[in-house]
Amino acid sequence: MVGPSNFPMNQPAAERCSAAAGYRERSATADSRRASCQSQRGERKPAGTVLTVAFELERQAFTALNGGPMFKFNEAISFQVNCETQAEVDYYWEKLSEGGDVKAQQCGWLKDKYGASWQVVPRVLVEMITDPDSEKSGRVMEACSR
Repeated sequence: MVGPSNFPMNQPAAERCSAAAGYRERSATADSRRASCQSQRGERKPAGTVLTVAFELERQAFTALNGGPMFKFNEAISFQVNCETQAEVDYYWEKLSEGGDVKAQQCGWLKDKYGASWQVVPRVLVEMITDPDSEKSGRVMEACSR
């Protein structure tokens, strides 16, 4: 069994995770740990500062670590939202892209207002891209790159 995925982020961890969990069914913010005093590295964090947030997206557990401003989201980590219908694609695209970088919104990829990368993907697209007929899957890839 694979355990929870951990990733660092800067404040506001709780707001970021709650927002992401709020968009999907079977998703929730489960728990957060707050600072009560000095951290192990000797850095002072104000009492009440969120240190970690445990949350689930589509039953996959994650723990967000408030590592400080040196930790920024980048494309090395992205969340994938698999959608059954165009209405679902439109819904998640609208919710996740709100306030995000417009220049980063293309080909099913977007960045939310916190800088996290998301892939909003119709399930049928994955089937078409992985079709055993290489000519067919090649045409799909070519169409996606336009």
